[in-house]
Amino acid sequence: MKNLYINTRFFFALIGVGILYVFAFFFPFLMWLAHAVLLLSFLAAMVEYLLLFNEKNGISAQRILPEKLSNGDENPVKVDIRNNYNFTLNVRVIDEIPFQFQKRDFLIEKQIERGRNSYFQYILEPKERGEYSFGNLNIYVSSPVGFISRRFTFQKDALLPSYPSFIHLRKYELMALQSEFLLGGIKRIRKLGHTMEFEQIKEYVPGDDIRTINWKATSKTNRLMVNQFQDEKSQRIFMLIDTGRTMKMPFRGLSLLDYSINATMALSHIILKKGDRAGMMTFSKKTENKIAADNKSGQLRKISEALYNIKTDFFESDFSRLYQDVKYTLNQRSLILLFTNFETLDGLNRQMKYLRGIARNHLLVVVFFKNGEMQTLLNGNPESMQEIYDEIVAEKFEFEKKLIIQELRKYGIYTVYTLPENLNVDVINKYLEIKARGIL
Repeated sequence: MKNLYINTRFFFALIGVGILYVFAFFFPFLMWLAHAVLLLSFLAAMVEYLLLFNEKNGISAQRILPEKLSNGDENPVKVDIRNNYNFTLNVRVIDEIPFQFQKRDFLIEKQIERGRNSYFQYILEPKERGEYSFGNLNIYVSSPVGFISRRFTFQKDALLPSYPSFIHLRKYELMALQSEFLLGGIKRIRKLGHTMEFEQIKEYVPGDDIRTINWKATSKTNRLMVNQFQDEKSQRIFMLIDTGRTMKMPFRGLSLLDYSINATMALSHIILKKGDRAGMMTFSKKTENKIAADNKSGQLRKISEALYNIKTDFFESDFSRLYQDVKYTLNQRSLILLFTNFETLDGLNRQMKYLRGIARNHLLVVVFFKNGEMQTLLNGNPESMQEIYDEIVAEKFEFEKKLIIQELRKYGIYTVYTLPENLNVDVINKYLEIKARGIL
């Protein structure tokens, strides 16, 4: 009996019977009609009870979950239900989704014909990494009468991890590997170099470096031949992620840290597809989660596992410790993308000597964020005095950000200043731009 539920339709029928009894007080001939409707209502409920509970396995259902959730993306969850009864069912599906989504009005209603399957899906968009616990898949079925329902329960206690965003990796790969243009419209540039990576032997033309003359090939062909080299493809790219308190700031449900982690995943995928070596580390009071730069087949999975449980520690980040660790860890010149956030020029100046120290030995790109709320104020049309004051304050903050960019460029440090939602494309653009121009 614990799976028996009385529907509102039965109570509406009883309310109708009660109204008939009230009118029967004034019109006695309605008394027999009220008795008949009351009896028919209980008989219909009894028949429906026998129909629903006579079949042990009246329905079968399965919740089809992905292997893992992609943080910040739309993840489909599929449900397959089969009606094993000999009549059409009205079905209500209540899935006990993880508490992190705070979705307390989940309800899907379907009608399934006898012997048929119904297949549907719903979307979950996680906003934090970690483990998500699903409860029961509850399915309430009733006959066309609809007076009572029977509950079926399936798949108790399913546990699903949420990893940094990986759903759109393929999309970024297709965009970045176009043969003619890069994401930002930058023409691909072929740059000849003098590294040890040999490309081909070609005939000498005026302007070629005479130091590359291949004397053996020259003697065989009786023409002056030179070796041609190309830039080393396997360059080292490191992503440094600030896990200090400034990265806890939320935008559209995700923190700046989560946006940075998702961008690191997307960029790492492109780096490995381009044949370069991807590595990363996080820092706050100290550096942690170090992954050496490599381009082996399991590198992306290794980076994903390292990013899985990273959280902010609410401390002020120690850039001096970062500088020391980078100096002793990264022995070869590398491209370093530093994900952090500077709100004021004073905040930058306190760390500038450490950033300059890193930039002396590496190509440094500082990635920091536009404030979406400030951008809304700047693009608005103020009408009241308060709105004018708000816009002036927003302009002050925006001007401060521009000063930060100028100060970094003064010391040869590149920047990516972007809205959090545009971070993935913008950092990939910057990497492809640097690679196309041969700056590294």
